[in-house]
Amino acid sequence: MTPPVLQAGGITSGYGQVRVLDGVTLTVPDGSVAVLLGANGAGKTTTLQALAGVLPIWDGRVTLDGRRIDGRQPYDVARMGVTLVPEGRGVFPNLSVAENLAIAAHAVRDSGISDRHHRVDDVLEMFPRLRDRLAQAAGTMSGGEQQMLALCRGLLAKPRLLMIDELSMGLAPILVEHLFETVSRLKEARQTMLLVEQYLTYALGVADICYVLNKGRVVFVGEPNELRGTRALASMYLGVGAS
Repeated sequence: MTPPVLQAGGITSGYGQVRVLDGVTLTVPDGSVAVLLGANGAGKTTTLQALAGVLPIWDGRVTLDGRRIDGRQPYDVARMGVTLVPEGRGVFPNLSVAENLAIAAHAVRDSGISDRHHRVDDVLEMFPRLRDRLAQAAGTMSGGEQQMLALCRGLLAKPRLLMIDELSMGLAPILVEHLFETVSRLKEARQTMLLVEQYLTYALGVADICYVLNKGRVVFVGEPNELRGTRALASMYLGVGAS
């Protein structure tokens, strides 16, 4: 039986001496989109950072395609196939769009110059607006354009698992819709993803499986339709008006 792309079992993690995650368990099957939901402070970003190796995992285990990745440095986790597009975009603001893309493409081992150029062209096809801004400093672009660039950088790594933290943060609804159209296309291409997202409607629209966190614990696991039918749970943990 083929193992899931990601399997996290009973992980605890946090900052300094402060425990934030308390036995988080989740699975992301191959080619699926898992969405991590919860109120502010529930532990969503902490979960992604722990899975990416940015934060230490104090207990539990994490596997990627059956291989242990917990306890490794972030660059090792990334090389094994986990890419995190962080909240706040994480682009190099003083470098041009082209330079940002070139750095991301160059970071992939075992790829030649022609392959890197081809992959850059592929991601620019998704966001043609960036093609017109290749010479522009990334930090001078709009928030939506920077988010497009951050997503392109993540895809250039050819991730086995793409994790995205708050894709829609601070963006106008029309840009959010455009970005989630791209996520839908990636899903059709069977890119395995784990998303943290504040817009419940968009999140449930792309999700195959939903996890709801509360105070560092998973309190709900199920398909989108199950969560949609649990209004009390959605209201309690996601907040009124989350959609």
